[in-house]
Amino acid sequence: MQPADGMRIKITKDGPYIVSGSVPMSVESIAVDSDGESQSWQVESRLAEKEQCGLCRCGKSGAKPLCDGSHVDLAFDGTETAGFEPYLNCAEVLLGPRVDVADCEVLCADARFCHRDGAIWHRVGEDSPEAAETVLAECGLCPSGRYTALDKVTGAPIEPALLPSIAFVQDPHKEVSGPIWVRGGITIESADGREYEVRNRVTLCRCGQSKNKPFCDGSHLACGFHDHL
Repeated sequence: MQPADGMRIKITKDGPYIVSGSVPMSVESIAVDSDGESQSWQVESRLAEKEQCGLCRCGKSGAKPLCDGSHVDLAFDGTETAGFEPYLNCAEVLLGPRVDVADCEVLCADARFCHRDGAIWHRVGEDSPEAAETVLAECGLCPSGRYTALDKVTGAPIEPALLPSIAFVQDPHKEVSGPIWVRGGITIESADGREYEVRNRVTLCRCGQSKNKPFCDGSHLACGFHDHL
């Protein structure tokens, strides 16, 4: 994917994410049905754009989503442990009669869109238009891009159209706040100057507890992270 022009997230050593390029930002919630299954994204608010800002990475800032320097007193260890391999090199491919699905489990942010309607790992094997539509929808709603639908003929990823932007995820059903959802090909640069693969959608940890930093691994559920945005 081509990187978004002029927009960048720089990870600082044991400190915040420095976002530059006037990236649009919003607060978005996971909306669920009567059974508690994730169904859609709901925009709660839009935040003022800034040419540059520092976003909290340790989870303890009193000015969330912005950094207030709490990582210093906390002696936050923000060591990045994620690899730099391209997504498709790390993903398992689930083969189906109508659509294939790439699955890189380590990227799971536990938004649970893949659980609905019989679960994506079951539906991908069904030979029906309805099952294929369900798989495509569930893949497209996955914020981290753990799941990506693949064209059966070309093998090319089938991606939703996402404008370059950032969303701070809220998960009211689980009563927690989720990751930073980075969309539309914004470049993410590591603390040591290397760039992660530019992708249409990734989720960055903001509770400070992920074991796959800088990416979210769902730890916000276990630690009960709240940002009160």
